Amino acid sequence: MVMNTGSGKGNADQISETIEALLSAAGRRYELIPISSGAELEPAAKKALQKAREQHGIVVAIGGDGTLNAVAGVVLGSGVPFGILPQGTFNYFGRCHGIPQDTEAALRCLLDAKVRPVSVGMLNDHLFLINASLGLYPRLLQDRELFKRRYGRSRLVALWSALATLARAHRQLNVQLEYEGNIHTLRTPTIVVGNNRLQMEHIGIDDAQAPEHDQLVLMTSRPVGTLSLYWLLLRGLVSRLGEADNVISFAFDSMVVRPGRGRRRVKVALDGEVSWMTAPLTFRVAKDKLPLLVPRVPVEVDS
Repeated sequence: MVMNTGSGKGNADQISETIEALLSAAGRRYELIPISSGAELEPAAKKALQKAREQHGIVVAIGGDGTLNAVAGVVLGSGVPFGILPQGTFNYFGRCHGIPQDTEAALRCLLDAKVRPVSVGMLNDHLFLINASLGLYPRLLQDRELFKRRYGRSRLVALWSALATLARAHRQLNVQLEYEGNIHTLRTPTIVVGNNRLQMEHIGIDDAQAPEHDQLVLMTSRPVGTLSLYWLLLRGLVSRLGEADNVISFAFDSMVVRPGRGRRRVKVALDGEVSWMTAPLTFRVAKDKLPLLVPRVPVEVDS
């Protein structure tokens, strides 16, 4: 079990005690590998995967979206079952698969789970569970983290941060999209590629079911000003983003994005974690499915 002690509400000790109590009572052996920084995630995940293989066990990620992403990226293709105890603000990945955010409830589900092969997205060689993006969206995420550090983690703080970010001027992206054998030129403030039905349903995208058919969904808009960005945000909050005239969305299997002006380095975000990648950017569905452990008996999870 790889636990990011900095995720969620900072209650790592309480989570550890809950794990100890429930797994000991159930007679299950486990090893908890705590980490405190993102740089430790991949080595810890590789260590967990090796031990799980040796002992015919599972790998469990405990933390927010970035933690789940990093551990899943190591587990993908190994055949080892993957479990999660989600601690993030929105928990889209867990809720989409019926996994509650409450640690005790998620653990009880894990003790009586079944494997569900789950389709995941890839951006170049990097996995994403929920979405991957470039342009304005990564900036929104960076500003949201700054607000969270100052004012705490909540959905209200996330909304406040988004309003503040949209109030500033933003550059438009000039890109070429290549898919289904055709090339299209696009000017837009941002591109988001989704792989999570629940998140897309919440903002009102028509192709929300595409990930369940092993497809990704492009979400973007034509060039818009600040007032229009606020209007799009409002539409997303009331689950009607897909109805906006400026919004473009469609499902696809594979797509290449080439930035204009010969740009080679592009700022991107994968499941909330911002980094730089070398263009062109290839979005595709991973050839392997993630063997996710989900509740054997359906659990009512707040949507």
